Amino acid sequence: MNDYKKPSLPGPALFEAQAGGSDPAEATAAGHRIATLLVRGPRTVDDQGLVDRVLHLADEEGLGVIAELWSHAAPDTVAGALWRLYLLRTSVHRLPEQAAREFAAGKAYAPVHEVLAGVIDPPGPDEVIALVDTVVRGIVGSHFDVTLDRAAAFAHIVGVGRAQLEGGDPHSAARLVDTALHLHKAAELERTGELH
Repeated sequence: MNDYKKPSLPGPALFEAQAGGSDPAEATAAGHRIATLLVRGPRTVDDQGLVDRVLHLADEEGLGVIAELWSHAAPDTVAGALWRLYLLRTSVHRLPEQAAREFAAGKAYAPVHEVLAGVIDPPGPDEVIALVDTVVRGIVGSHFDVTLDRAAAFAHIVGVGRAQLEGGDPHSAARLVDTALHLHKAAELERTGELH
């Protein structure tokens, strides 16, 4: 019995040994806090310092580094809504000509959405990029619901257009329409003060 040793318990190093070296719960909480500060604005000097560091990181490393913190957030949260806005913006910037074609094809099937989205007719790649950038720039302020509604309308039209075009991908079109539904629901929650 003298050879028996009590096993050592894992300490803080356990989390450091995990992939990525960070606690997923902490990363999720940080993502939600950053998203809320970006949308609602800083309330304290410490909040302003965090926003400044986040914006500096986005300038240096790209917004994707920050957006990754939002990737697992539920769609009915501020972080989840920002993740969907980020994905929409990224897809348009990667393939602006395709987004313009899909928008043009989809607007015949969703005229009310077209008015809400606010794209100049006819929508070319530059106009589509300008719209999505304008929508995303509107995330800070008291009209976040309008930003979400405009993004939802745009995503809906592009998703419908993608499904209508010959050779379009029906699965990605359906995902885009789902994104539009999530953004619209987030806008409704924002209007009632329930988007957190």
